[in-house]
Amino acid sequence: MFAEIMSCGYSYHAQPFQMTNPEGLRAYLFRLQTEGTCEALVDGRMQRIEAGDLLLFKPGDSYNLNVHAQQTDDSSPDAAGISSGDYFVICRGEWLDEWWNRKERKQKVKVVPDERWLSIWQALILEKRRFEAEDLELADYLLRALCLGLDRAIDTQSELQGKSFVATRMKNFVDEQAALSFTVSDVAAHVGLSVSRTVHLFKECYGLTIIQYTQNVRLSMAIERIKYSSMTLEQVAETCGFGSYSYFFRVFRKKYGVPPAAYRMK
Repeated sequence: MFAEIMSCGYSYHAQPFQMTNPEGLRAYLFRLQTEGTCEALVDGRMQRIEAGDLLLFKPGDSYNLNVHAQQTDDSSPDAAGISSGDYFVICRGEWLDEWWNRKERKQKVKVVPDERWLSIWQALILEKRRFEAEDLELADYLLRALCLGLDRAIDTQSELQGKSFVATRMKNFVDEQAALSFTVSDVAAHVGLSVSRTVHLFKECYGLTIIQYTQNVRLSMAIERIKYSSMTLEQVAETCGFGSYSYFFRVFRKKYGVPPAAYRMK
């Protein structure tokens, strides 16, 4: 039997948003925070959810999601306002029960977004949008591949955390600040290391320089806003931390082989 995929998509909130289900979910819910922050009920208490946080809920779990203006350390409203973007899928089925029970699963885990399984998630979203023409078998296989990809991401992140908790703090800093302007020196100061040690440790753990990783995060944010928002390309460049549209244009075309405008037209 194929899994039932009840809902799947990418969600972006620039206004306050709340979802509650105190009586418990009727299906599995997987949610990956890709940008901005929000709060969710995890392990019985509301917790801050940041970019890279993967939420995994099973049927019967209570669910509470709250997107609102975050508070800074001095308790003043965040000047950046409200911003929260995420991939999500709601599904159920016998093989999902078997997959879930293979291992103990935390409700929240930090992962490094990987283009391979993110592209599977995106393909699943597109397949669900076909409505009457949806291929149930294809959607089922995409969901299976996504679940296996999430398992690998979780296992990989566990290995990285064992190797260097400091590197994880670096990545989290970049994830949170990607839409803003910052330097490698800012990352080094955040973890209390020299710039040279910071650069070496990050590259050792993630296989990318801090600049390369930041650029990938910004491009990922830009892709989602090009696809799913009505922002102008200049606004996309500005809100994703590129500083200028001309720089965004060069970086985007080098990565994807086409200019941003041509990508949006496709």
